[in-house]
Amino acid sequence: MEVVTEMRAYKHYLTSKFLLVVFIALFSVNAEAQVVVDVSKISCSQFATYKIENPEYIAIWLSGYYHGTRGDMKVDIQTLSADAKKVEYYCLSQPDMPLVQAVKTVLGISVGP
Repeated sequence: MEVVTEMRAYKHYLTSKFLLVVFIALFSVNAEAQVVVDVSKISCSQFATYKIENPEYIAIWLSGYYHGTRGDMKVDIQTLSADAKKVEYYCLSQPDMPLVQAVKTVLGISVGP
């Protein structure tokens, strides 16, 4: 009887250790640091060379921001993609320019910071 009890205790011990390892593995994979980016401080170089984030993500945010300042809630995906490419190419030739200024210059936007 004592051997059976010891085996159950050992099995419970192994099961709990296994579950602990699985739990740690699952949560450590998804534990990424939250990053906050001040878009007004992004340079053209950082935008065009993916040093901050994928330029498409930043372009989507900027598009939403500028559309929002005009009260326009529509987004033309093809235009967004083409405009992002225009800004990216411009930024490659003006690496020190702030991204927000490049967007205003390339797209002729007159609102915002």
